Amino acid sequence: MQFEPVIGLEVHAELQTRSKMFCGCEVVDNTVAEPNVAVCPICAGMPGTLPVVNARAVEYALRVALALGCEINYTSIFARKNYFYPDLPKGYQISQYETPLAVNGQLVIKTKAGERTIRVRRVHLEEDTGKLTHVNGGSLVDLNRAGVPLLEIVSEPDMHSVEEARAYAEGLHEILRYLEVNSGNMEKGVIRFEANVSVREAGTDQLNTRVEIKNLNSFRALERATEFEIARQAEVIATGGTIEQETLGWDDLKEQTYSQRSKEEAHDYRYFPEPDLPPLVVEKDWVEEIRAKLPELPRAMFQRFVMQYGLTEYSAGVLVAERAVAEYFESAVKSRKVSAKSVANWVVGDLFAVANQAGETVASSRVKPEALAELVEAVDGGVVNQTTGKEILIEMFKTGRSAGEIIEARGLKQVSDVDFISKIVAETLAENPKEVGSFKAGKTGVANFLFGQAMKKAAGKANPAVVKTELDRQLLL
Repeated sequence: MQFEPVIGLEVHAELQTRSKMFCGCEVVDNTVAEPNVAVCPICAGMPGTLPVVNARAVEYALRVALALGCEINYTSIFARKNYFYPDLPKGYQISQYETPLAVNGQLVIKTKAGERTIRVRRVHLEEDTGKLTHVNGGSLVDLNRAGVPLLEIVSEPDMHSVEEARAYAEGLHEILRYLEVNSGNMEKGVIRFEANVSVREAGTDQLNTRVEIKNLNSFRALERATEFEIARQAEVIATGGTIEQETLGWDDLKEQTYSQRSKEEAHDYRYFPEPDLPPLVVEKDWVEEIRAKLPELPRAMFQRFVMQYGLTEYSAGVLVAERAVAEYFESAVKSRKVSAKSVANWVVGDLFAVANQAGETVASSRVKPEALAELVEAVDGGVVNQTTGKEILIEMFKTGRSAGEIIEARGLKQVSDVDFISKIVAETLAENPKEVGSFKAGKTGVANFLFGQAMKKAAGKANPAVVKTELDRQLLL
């Protein structure tokens, strides 16, 4: 029997606000802050305290919902989701259930088979829980994260491969960073994935019993956990077993899922409208103002870079993966009359390599967009050759000096004078009679060695095209 996986994803993304969802506590970096330093009676759930909605969190949530093409519910309802767990101080979580902020969106993903549209069921606001650290003999509770604004994005079960699940997760991750509502730093746990996975007989549209894999905090974990669960379920069904609906964890070391608890249904959480919060009403004018300020999104920018600048899909994909890099590239292209393809090649190739080696980013480097454009112009215009250009870039990165300054100070202008190059080539051939003899005996590959020697003799300043032409001429004399 052939099996087909059915996958839906729930993505939880912390919103980059300065304060928590329902109180004025500062949002701190949970990986470096001392435990329990950002807690107040409201986020600790003390009796008599009242929550107040963070307007900036609502704005950020609307940015995401609009970017995903969702229908906005101008009136949404907060609800209490009741469950008892040590990292949930109130004994309930304020979330949205029956009437979320937004519904019916979509995300177009790119796979080896082409583009696919994944439907987004809902986008809603809630508060994050605290953090448990398990130690010998017990668990430690840190409530710094409790109450941090959390956006939950729930897909329909439209994905049918691990590749599609990863592409969807990466697409959302990219959009959240473009919108500047989330840092995207998964090592700090600001985005977490939960995969709902089931399998069915290929060719049917039946939805079978699913499991939920919780708190996957990397693309690799999402991929490996989903892959493992698909294989496990297929084996269970093939051998006559049944799949139990349950919540699973993922063990990175053992690379397998493990049971955490039986899967709760909505009635288990005893949802009811949050009595301390009125309905959340967003004005249509405010929503349209937010829509008008949305940046160009990755997919649209990718398509434009390919069409407008004639870039390859690979180069365009690398550039738009980071909004800051895409903007850097376009600033460079617009600063001078230079080839967009040349600029893209320099950014994707040499500038990335130099920045990565230094542990920096392209956008934060000392090489400003207009400075890179000046270097590209110098190389493309034959002022310096490609090899010298790479050396200049390294110096630009270290010092912040312009390409023109470095070329002038070091006397690096490329020489195209035929008489000068003819003399260099003649001296090179005279110094390498054995290799010249090999060439004339039919070993034409030796010409590459002689070319390298001639360029070396010219200290890299000679125009390579002129050197090659002159070398070919003299070798055939």
